[in-house]
Amino acid sequence: MKLLVTGGAGYIGGIVTALLLEAGHDVTVLDDCSTGHADAVPAGAGFVQGGIDSAGDVLDPSYDGVLHFAAKSLVAESVRHPDRYWRGNVGGSLALLDAMRAHGVRRIVFSSTAATYGEPATMPITEDTPPVPTNPYGASKLAVDRMLEGEARAYDLAAVSLRYFNVAGAYGQLGERHDPETHLIPNLLAVAAGEVEQAKVFGTDYPTRDGTAVRDYLHVVDLADAHLRALDAAAPGRHLVCNLGTGAGSTVQEVLDAVRRVTGRPVPVTENPRRPGDPPALVASNERARSELGWSPQRDLDTMVADAWAFRQGLPEAPGGRAAAGGSAR
Repeated sequence: MKLLVTGGAGYIGGIVTALLLEAGHDVTVLDDCSTGHADAVPAGAGFVQGGIDSAGDVLDPSYDGVLHFAAKSLVAESVRHPDRYWRGNVGGSLALLDAMRAHGVRRIVFSSTAATYGEPATMPITEDTPPVPTNPYGASKLAVDRMLEGEARAYDLAAVSLRYFNVAGAYGQLGERHDPETHLIPNLLAVAAGEVEQAKVFGTDYPTRDGTAVRDYLHVVDLADAHLRALDAAAPGRHLVCNLGTGAGSTVQEVLDAVRRVTGRPVPVTENPRRPGDPPALVASNERARSELGWSPQRDLDTMVADAWAFRQGLPEAPGGRAAAGGSAR
């Protein structure tokens, strides 16, 4: 297929692009590189540096579909500057859908998020769990999901929304380079690498198996595989929503143990009180993805850490965030 990948210079978008190329697809990346990196666009992909609102200048009727990753994704920033998230995530996605409609491109796979669910009281989280986002980031992604639902009904769009939980790992030379870095595993690896003195663990008295919070971690290559499967599963007039997770989850302490085990390095941490609003556990049901996409996660926590560590070791400099005092562990 001939495909456009918006946000393909980012962590997940770049790795999905790499797998699409390996599968024989013709891929063009559209990314303004505001948070992505031009050198993360895999060789063999076309690259247009520009915002999502320029998708109409890139698309034409020869395209078979779009994989949409371009978005702002920092929860704290979305609370401070919600307008950026409505304008970029919602307005940008509407511009993309307008361009697709104008050129007759009727297939899309959307990078959604578990943040659409907010903080549900029951686990595991299914696609039928009522979405009650608690921040503008999650609300903006839910708004795009709603747009896709309406486009599928009104214009026969074939749409799949994939709601991620926590993504980790790397694929060769492609890995996380966020600035600032807010994810647990890269922040723990920064401590293991000696770039940061210690990490912070928030909450050791949760009602979990070891007192630390549980989150559902998924290897980025398993995540990317789901996107390729979603392209095939997309059906005209249907908006399919699938959660992507392991269905089990790992505690912060288990992740810390894995980092120490894989790297063979000490990783000092300080224990801090729970952060307001942090739920004890967030774990996905992946039954719908198994049945609809024929997908299941294949890589375990140690593999995620090992691949992320190998990527980090190969960088000429540590990812953005090395100078941060501590590293949030959640």
